[in-house]
Amino acid sequence: MDPNTFWTLIADARSTVADPSDSAAVARAASALLATRPPAEIVAAQQVLWDLLALSYRNPLWAAAYLINGGCSDDGFDYFRGWLLAQGRGVFESALADPDSLAALPAVVRAAESGQEFECELTLNIAWDAHLAATDMKLPEDAFTIRYPELDPDWDFDFDDSAELSARLPRLSALFAA
Repeated sequence: MDPNTFWTLIADARSTVADPSDSAAVARAASALLATRPPAEIVAAQQVLWDLLALSYRNPLWAAAYLINGGCSDDGFDYFRGWLLAQGRGVFESALADPDSLAALPAVVRAAESGQEFECELTLNIAWDAHLAATDMKLPEDAFTIRYPELDPDWDFDFDDSAELSARLPRLSALFAA
């Protein structure tokens, strides 16, 4: 499986659920669709998933998650990126290019008023759950490696510094101003 096939899987899953903004439903649908594929392809999907998570392991996106979710731990950032993957390729790639672009998403605008948080741990288990459903076995221990890049030192500041966040993520900061 390659990234294009993975994104097609996510798009297909989004098209099958009643509410594509429900990231857990998208993750479950993606697992069910993936479970119909050969086991080797399911295993390969796990690496693609983690490669995309590594690609999105960036301080600017972490700062955006911190603003949107009212804080963001290490695990919370993983789950936020799981939510982001479930939003589809366009949203994911736009957020990587400009995390402040998330301020234009209707769900994020609504979250600024409602306090909804965006996390989806279930997305991280798409291949795991698909492999279990297809083979009745866990994924092989060596199914994937995680290669996170170094975080950008220019973004190494306290995310509670509202002035700094406002300068770097002005649209999100305006939405989530206390």
